[in-house]
Amino acid sequence: MNKIYLYILLMAIVTYLIRALPLTLIRKEIKSRFIKSFLHYVPYATLAAMTFPAILSATDYMVSSMMGFAVAMVLAFNKRSLLTVAGFACLAAFITELFL
Repeated sequence: MNKIYLYILLMAIVTYLIRALPLTLIRKEIKSRFIKSFLHYVPYATLAAMTFPAILSATDYMVSSMMGFAVAMVLAFNKRSLLTVAGFACLAAFITELFL
């Protein structure tokens, strides 16, 4: 068998096991408030860990990236829509780039 097919098969098995084992091993309802809270925040932490490095390297200058990030944070904390936050963050980064 070609090595590439072996690698693909191995990745498929590992991916399946990661998703199937918790379903088969944990049959009871999770009652621990700590574990429930931890599992609730895992997707947000993962998304932040993947997104933040991309934010810092999205423009030519770190200053413009941080300015866009700051605008996005202020708007997000004020509960603006995702489209508004993304649009104004891009606009802030673009305007900052013009001055640099």
